[in-house]
Amino acid sequence: MTFFLPAVLLFIVFSIISGIRIAMEYERAVVFRLGRYTGMRGPGIFWLIPYGIEKEVRVDQRIITNPIEQQETITRDSVTVKVNAVLWYHVQDPKNAVLTVENYRWAVQQLALTTLRNVIGQHDLDEVLKERDKINALLRSTVYETTTPWGVTVELLEMKDVEIPQDMQRVMAMEAEAMREKRARIIKADAELEASKKLAEAAQLMVGNPAALELRRMQMVSEVGAENNSTTVIMMPAEFVHMAGSLTKFLAGKETKI
Repeated sequence: MTFFLPAVLLFIVFSIISGIRIAMEYERAVVFRLGRYTGMRGPGIFWLIPYGIEKEVRVDQRIITNPIEQQETITRDSVTVKVNAVLWYHVQDPKNAVLTVENYRWAVQQLALTTLRNVIGQHDLDEVLKERDKINALLRSTVYETTTPWGVTVELLEMKDVEIPQDMQRVMAMEAEAMREKRARIIKADAELEASKKLAEAAQLMVGNPAALELRRMQMVSEVGAENNSTTVIMMPAEFVHMAGSLTKFLAGKETKI
């Protein structure tokens, strides 16, 4: 009897110590007693009935970053693309994450992968390349609706990289070059149209003001003289030329009379 009492006390102490558990601030313990769910424990220190009577499943509630492996899929306009994505999610309800789905990490990853392929297949290549925010929002909302009953909240699901075939890259480069050339020609045409309007307005002003025309001619002479040209052409007013011709004829007539 004296030996039995210390053994019992030792057994009780050992049982108490072996049942002590500690959960981190970001962890929750889903507890089962003889296979049935009894509740959640943590964070901090808590005690479980040892010897397999109560068991726990630890769930990390921090945000998990999960890269989605590269997927080769076909867009709506029949272009084969390779897409990488990144998924951010966290466990909102540890109970559902353990009881509803066998492995919530694997399930969320497979769901994101399947959703990525389906959504890309519903859009054209131009939409995939130019409207990433719209497609990312659609990806996130689709996955969010499915994972919410699992106790998992999807924060973001975004495409990281879109790889297109080299032949398509060359075609897109040619298209972009053609668009740039088109814009350049339109800008040049607009500039020429604006310049022609200004010239027409200047011409109208000079027609009504001969002095302005003469000033413009003198300005052109000074501009030409400022350049290092071997030949300089001086533009004289038409009235001067007419007067010089009349004077030449007059002088020629006087010499004939003499």
